[in-house]
Amino acid sequence: MSHDVSGLTMLGQSTAQPNSPEEAVLERVPNPHPGTHYVARFTAPEFTSLCPITAQPDFAHLVIDYIPGEWLVESKSLKLYLTSFRNHGAFHEACTIDIAKRLVELLRPEWLRIGGYWYPRGGIPIDVFWQTGAPPAGAWIPDQGVPPYRGRG
Repeated sequence: MSHDVSGLTMLGQSTAQPNSPEEAVLERVPNPHPGTHYVARFTAPEFTSLCPITAQPDFAHLVIDYIPGEWLVESKSLKLYLTSFRNHGAFHEACTIDIAKRLVELLRPEWLRIGGYWYPRGGIPIDVFWQTGAPPAGAWIPDQGVPPYRGRG
């Protein structure tokens, strides 16, 4: 099966790290199995952003699950997009939901959910969860596999 990657600008070549999420380019490729309800999962256990007030680093374990429609996210572009948050100041809720909404806008998936499992700040972990709606009937959606906070790791 041939995959059209002619429009991709990052895969297979050296690519500069974007300075911000707004500057980051997310790319997509055609789904080789449109109409099949399967889950693609991306896990970013070392996600980093900055507190918008103190500029101190915040850390999260992100899990992104989606059922593709016509498009898949190109993984190198997703990695660069996620790492572009390391110098970006935003609250946990903003980072988590902004990532999900940007992916939904790009991919128009059948379904998407994100779990943002944030490490404690001030002794309190803040976890953020969002999904686009109910998943398609019959889709196998595994648990995200991140336990409730107990010294996460």
